[in-house]
Amino acid sequence: MELGRRDLLLTAAALLAAPTIGNAQAAGDRKLGYAIVGLGYYGLNVILPQFANCEHSRVTALVSGDRAKALATAARYGVPERSIYSYETFDQIRDNPDVDVVYVILPNSMHAEYTIRAAKAGKHVMCEKPMAVSVAECEAMIAACKAAGRKLMIGYRCHFEPFNLEAMRLARSGAAGKVRYVVSEHGFVQRDPSKWRLKKALAGGGSLMDMGVYSLQAARYMTGEEPVAVTARESTDRSDPRFTEVEDIIAWTLNFPSGAIATCQSMYSANQNHVLLMGDRGRIELEPATRYDGNRLWTGRDGREQEVTAPPAGPGKTQFAGQLDHLAESLRAGTEPIVSGEEGLRDMRIVEAIYRSAREGRTITL
Repeated sequence: MELGRRDLLLTAAALLAAPTIGNAQAAGDRKLGYAIVGLGYYGLNVILPQFANCEHSRVTALVSGDRAKALATAARYGVPERSIYSYETFDQIRDNPDVDVVYVILPNSMHAEYTIRAAKAGKHVMCEKPMAVSVAECEAMIAACKAAGRKLMIGYRCHFEPFNLEAMRLARSGAAGKVRYVVSEHGFVQRDPSKWRLKKALAGGGSLMDMGVYSLQAARYMTGEEPVAVTARESTDRSDPRFTEVEDIIAWTLNFPSGAIATCQSMYSANQNHVLLMGDRGRIELEPATRYDGNRLWTGRDGREQEVTAPPAGPGKTQFAGQLDHLAESLRAGTEPIVSGEEGLRDMRIVEAIYRSAREGRTITL
């Protein structure tokens, strides 16, 4: 049977999750160095601590607009003061041989600028999701990295999360039979109107540009297909000070070539984290589905009949360390990351179609 693109992605991800990782680091090879751009919550409290779990990656530089925070963080992680940059001095990173990869963890509207600047500085790039705020920006990022001969990977951590990997494997193996329907819903209560995620100029949109990426990704990787049409609608209370610029709830339906349908939602006014695949012989369900930890997986005919324990990812390995090390391994092996810039571009094309459908009140063909 001919393997599709997503089957190959799944196979590669499964190999990554195995306890023993093959050819990424020969004896004596140094760990590849990351520059972390942005010391907000995710960079400071989630990504930086994960280098302790990495086999092939280390932090070697920091980029921040807060010099005091950068100095304190550098001291904590053993980054020399000479490897601290501001946003104004960022381009000098080209002269730092300890930096192999720039990890862009900034508001969405800044992803394109710093990815392109990193590529021009001769560095490979890991960029957080969503890749950018438009298809045009995604295409410019891909072009800049190709022109510089640098690799671009998008921070789709769920492709390295054991329960999501096992759910994908079960779906591909036919555990639920022929896929007929997927439900994918993600959201949380965003309470502070001052947060950058509620500013369109920084975020590019509301819940769709944040939690909606998880819903969209799960619909695609659980079905293993690319949608051919989307129908969307929005529900936002514009009198709420949180939503004067961006959407709250957005719901959309995706049609796939096989006849399968996915219903997806994102929201900033309710807590939800759920993925359910239904086939003609059963179901595969994740809830919570895409958290940093504590995810759970079930299978059954018409309910949660059996809880599934995901295979271990290896000693100390987490989805975050797996993601960081995967790019390092790809660089050493000369292979493309399983979640490349093209994957981010595919999502953004669908995101633009979702917004268009909700705005125009009609189905958009993809």
